[in-house]
Amino acid sequence: MMHTPNLIFRNVTILDPLTGEACCEDLLIQNGVIAERGLGLSVPDGIPEYDATGKMASIGWMDMHVHLREPGFEHKETIETGCRAAAFGGFTAVACMPNTNPPIHTADVVSFIIEKGRKTPVDVHPIACVSKERVGKELAELAELKENGAVAFSDDGAPIQHGGLMRTALEYGAMIDAPIINHMEDLTINPHGQMNEGFVSTRLGLAGIPGLAEEVMIARDILLSEFTGGHVHVAHISTARGVELVREGKSKGIPVTAEVCTHHFALTDEEVEKRNYDTNTKMHPPLRTQKDIQAIKEGLKDGTIDVICTDHAPHAHFEKEVEYIAAPFGILGLETAWGLIGRELLADKVLSVQEAVYKITVAPRKILHLPVPSLEVGAVANLTIFDTDTLWTFESRHIHSKSINTPFVGAVMTGKAWGIYNRGQWVQAVV
Repeated sequence: MMHTPNLIFRNVTILDPLTGEACCEDLLIQNGVIAERGLGLSVPDGIPEYDATGKMASIGWMDMHVHLREPGFEHKETIETGCRAAAFGGFTAVACMPNTNPPIHTADVVSFIIEKGRKTPVDVHPIACVSKERVGKELAELAELKENGAVAFSDDGAPIQHGGLMRTALEYGAMIDAPIINHMEDLTINPHGQMNEGFVSTRLGLAGIPGLAEEVMIARDILLSEFTGGHVHVAHISTARGVELVREGKSKGIPVTAEVCTHHFALTDEEVEKRNYDTNTKMHPPLRTQKDIQAIKEGLKDGTIDVICTDHAPHAHFEKEVEYIAAPFGILGLETAWGLIGRELLADKVLSVQEAVYKITVAPRKILHLPVPSLEVGAVANLTIFDTDTLWTFESRHIHSKSINTPFVGAVMTGKAWGIYNRGQWVQAVV
């Protein structure tokens, strides 16, 4: 990581996700601003040059669903280490979930996170709690939280069980123009599951998490969104019927959007058996079936699913090194996101490069009402340098998070993020 107010990228294919246009140019940055674009640019002596032949530049990527763990769980991750992982993965912005200690339910915690984030090359946007203490009983001070920098509201990891509270939250969200993000799960249908309910869970003797628990909550919240006019955002969708419900809601003009995590289109519940109860296959929602993956890919292709994210969820090694039923849910995601998008979506032509980039640049920012960066001359430089065809194996040395809980060590990836430029800093991914 280095402070680089001046830099030129040579022969880079500039990809505009808004127009779908792509053109090969030099891109000159001066004082952190895009100063000039064109072929064969001449620049003053002393400006560092980066040969980007064969690589692309887009506006900086954003992951709208990560866990940075700070404050309270710094043994898992900190804002600094989480942003380091984000930068390696190609992300110039993240939105962090509120299951910290204390939770992000007061203005001072929002301000603390924003201030810490300013010390990194990654823009950090806090998602604050829907309810005080994340216990689902009393609405947090949503307007005050938004005024202090919260971009959305969620009790992530603690699904909002009370329909009346969710209705009120959506009504307030509509008034202050902020989405309500719910972890879609009716806990009465899944009180203690460990993995997807199905043939594999039965064989392994593990309590199952039925897809129905997710789908019932999605259906409820879409109906509440229709009634209130409030924007509901479906976190980490994982089932075929869930995708269908969102598609139906959108077709009626209901303000519902949805995201999917990279692991939910890359792995199935069979991994739990193949890997002999490896706790790095335990996440929430759980890995589902091939049928669900196919439906997710169709949902990505037809626009039902707006955003690709990671649900980056670091846990300390000792926390995952226990029996499957005792291990916490969650895996890392920032460092492997683009390689999985390339392997699972681009290679199979589920999405074009432009479509995939849109889902990790423009779409999350529009949902969160954040300004979308520009690659036009005069704009503040906020960009990601990447390719779509480098084959590489993800290894432990590529983990920049404070934790190491990922099932993808040893996995072959397709496409690589080579670096980010943001806040006057060039951060090159070390391979």
